Amino acid sequence: MNLKIAPSILSADFARLGEEVQAIDDAGCDYIHIDVMDGHFVPNLTFGPPIIKSIRSWSRKPFDVHLMINPAQPTISAYADAGADIITVHAEADKHLDRSVHQIRALGKRAGISLNPGTPETVLTYVLDQIDLILVMTVNPGFGGQSFLHSQIDKIKRIRKMIDGRPIELEVDGGINIETAQLAVEAGATTLVAGSSVFSAEDYAERIHEIRSACNQ
Repeated sequence: MNLKIAPSILSADFARLGEEVQAIDDAGCDYIHIDVMDGHFVPNLTFGPPIIKSIRSWSRKPFDVHLMINPAQPTISAYADAGADIITVHAEADKHLDRSVHQIRALGKRAGISLNPGTPETVLTYVLDQIDLILVMTVNPGFGGQSFLHSQIDKIKRIRKMIDGRPIELEVDGGINIETAQLAVEAGATTLVAGSSVFSAEDYAERIHEIRSACNQ
């Protein structure tokens, strides 16, 4: 299994955002994870399409855009146009999940679905054959720097069984550090979102290497 590391720029220095994106690219990340928050679905405001467009030229790595907004559907095209490669919507914020997935893929982007800690994995049942990525939140979304919720380990394991050989990435986001990364991977994760863990380090490349090494990847 080729473990992917996706540092979340929510924890980056916003005054140097382009340079921070380039720095994690140079440090060996696989994706640039971008947490989009609307102040409604989650209690915070972050990046809109213009900001994503402005940093697109700083990295050729895939932009992994996580839409924590409600409703997400009217904005999907704007984020696709801004440079997103993967667009993930929340099951809790989308009344027409199947339609959103089709819209994302029709735009030539990879489609993901995210689940909050209190959301059961059964919501994925009827879209499993249409998605490219499942994002399990191991914190309650809205802020960086939260502690990993160990209650989500069993959910990750159950989703791994549901995937059952399908070409779907299983991404985990929230409280990922050197210790919890190993737990997530052992449960079945293939992609890890690490925000404060990476950006708090003096050497981004060393921290990314430490996370990979902890997971024996």
